[in-house]
Amino acid sequence: MDKISVMICDDSALMRNLIGRIIAEYDGLEVVAKAENGQDLLDKIPVYKPDVILLDIEMPVMTGVQFLEQRKLRHIDIPVIILSSIATEGAAVTMRCLELGAADFITKPGGSSVSLKISEVSDEIIEYVSSYGASYAAMHGKHVPDPDYFSHIVKLKAAARFVAQKKGEDAAKLATISKAEFTPPASWSAPKNKEPVVITPEREGGRIEIIAIGISTGGPNALREVLAKIDPNLKQPILIVQHMPAGFTTEFAESLNHICPLEVSEAKNGEPVLGGHVYIAPGDYHLMVEKRSLNAIIKLTQDDLRNGHRPSADWLFESVAKQYGNRALGVIMTGMGRDGAAQLAEMRKKGAWTLGQDQASCIVYGMPKVAWEMGGVQRQVPLQCLADEISHLANAHLTN
Repeated sequence: MDKISVMICDDSALMRNLIGRIIAEYDGLEVVAKAENGQDLLDKIPVYKPDVILLDIEMPVMTGVQFLEQRKLRHIDIPVIILSSIATEGAAVTMRCLELGAADFITKPGGSSVSLKISEVSDEIIEYVSSYGASYAAMHGKHVPDPDYFSHIVKLKAAARFVAQKKGEDAAKLATISKAEFTPPASWSAPKNKEPVVITPEREGGRIEIIAIGISTGGPNALREVLAKIDPNLKQPILIVQHMPAGFTTEFAESLNHICPLEVSEAKNGEPVLGGHVYIAPGDYHLMVEKRSLNAIIKLTQDDLRNGHRPSADWLFESVAKQYGNRALGVIMTGMGRDGAAQLAEMRKKGAWTLGQDQASCIVYGMPKVAWEMGGVQRQVPLQCLADEISHLANAHLTN
């Protein structure tokens, strides 16, 4: 079995080494090279041929943004994951990176000792590197471990650390939980796909008054593709939960507004829900909709995390199921885990129309897979067809 090959580009030698150690803890992942700036990275790519790149933004000689500009000019298709600062200016630059073709981003921990805190996002690093790297490697004929394997090991490591902490073992002991203690990727078998549950809706699908979308890993670029091609005459509002940290969703909504024919904005508590408008859930807030006598309004809450997320797709889908019943369209797209699956199934029970992104076009076929198995998805659609399918359904069922 091949390994997913990773390149790390950061001007800090300490950061390069710390990230390298995180990746080295996992069988099936391999750091093939490190670079200290964008030019160094460009020079090394043809030699080491990575499956995925972790890229810092602020570097001497050639910045991350300048590298992405060169990557675009040279038609390099290797996925790039940005290591981003949470500062306001960092959010704007990160969105610029996505516009230039970066696949996704990971937020560096805040504070002056960011290098020492990088372990706080180790699980995210593994999720993103394995997901994007596996997708690229598979397209280029490599036989690499399934991203679900790495998700499985991340959970086992978390469980092992929890047990060790309960036993009072010190940090040095926790750090020694090694890959040798876990099943190697060649011996691991992914859970078998389940036959989908058959849901009999309470009523037939009615006219579509609202569209709700839940999405996670792989989402920034997938949403750019869908929203760029959505029908400019769409009458219904679109509410979107994209798993993204606080501080980034305002810039993300603005970047989508540049390419979408409909108006896109970050959702604000209490504002009316308008037709032909796209609302992005703010980071660290759940997004819901509440129908009033004259119109519907946005409701935001910082209630507990759900499925490990805030915003959570399940919160959005649940509110749409309660408020709109069979007069809605729910869409679940690429993402790890199961957020949104249960409540998309609830929407389907109420008679709502539902779509899921298909396995072949997902960076991570997690959320759509669980939703399909729970009977919540009427039809699975490739990413390149989703905008047309959403537009067709919404227009076909605009009136009873």
